[in-house]
Amino acid sequence: MKRLFGKDFAGRDFPVFSDDSFLVSYPRSGSTWLRFLIGNLTCKDCPVTFQNVEKIIPDIHVNSLRFIANVPRPRLIKSHEYYDPRYGKMVYLVRDPRDIALSYYRYYRKIRRFPEGYPMDKYIASFLTGELQSWGSWAQNVSSWLAVRGGKPGFLLLRYEDLRQDPVGELSRVCDFLQIRCTSDQLIKAIHLSSADRMRGLEMIQGDEWVTTRGTRKDVPFIGTATSGLWKTELGIDSLQAVEFAWGTLMTKLGYKLSTGEYSEKRRQSCAS
Repeated sequence: MKRLFGKDFAGRDFPVFSDDSFLVSYPRSGSTWLRFLIGNLTCKDCPVTFQNVEKIIPDIHVNSLRFIANVPRPRLIKSHEYYDPRYGKMVYLVRDPRDIALSYYRYYRKIRRFPEGYPMDKYIASFLTGELQSWGSWAQNVSSWLAVRGGKPGFLLLRYEDLRQDPVGELSRVCDFLQIRCTSDQLIKAIHLSSADRMRGLEMIQGDEWVTTRGTRKDVPFIGTATSGLWKTELGIDSLQAVEFAWGTLMTKLGYKLSTGEYSEKRRQSCAS
């Protein structure tokens, strides 16, 4: 019945072709922004909006098997999945999990999974285990890809924070990797068309039409502050230390500086016991 009405979301088991390329990330890592950036480079005559982004770079988690199958090849596809050996060329976008935690908390409020005032410490405990979603925890998802694909051909690791700091340089790396030809002027135009302000404006107008935000709360935006380091003022010390204690080694490996020495001391005591 779901297949008949096009409600059978593609998800993990959709057919993958050898000429497919992927944008993969843990949720709330900036993949929608990256889709707009790339889409505004590849579709030069039609700026990306929430009305056409799924046709340009479809999301396997919100579109049906039929929809994905009808996207013209070669396809560039968005995914949040943990390691899948079928994925060929791919960009893996990673973000500081402390900022992801805050962004995901807001998203759960937007889709009404959490009520107002839901305890942050209770949410963080579930966030760390990965029980809130089907693609595992942040560390499980990231590690699954880095362990097998990291540093190998056909895999590009991209940090959200670097993309924000140097959008021209980092987007150029992505274009080189995906073999997208573009000029400096086209890069600058794509970045302008993909600004947080423009995307927030589009969300206000088109939010009811986009499959990801249709039927969700209008008073909680999908497009957030588009900044890095909000955790420094918004994440409580107990939640902050819980994230760093659980994932500090991987965070450090990816260049995310830990906020206190608490992690090192707890880690030392844990290893000694």
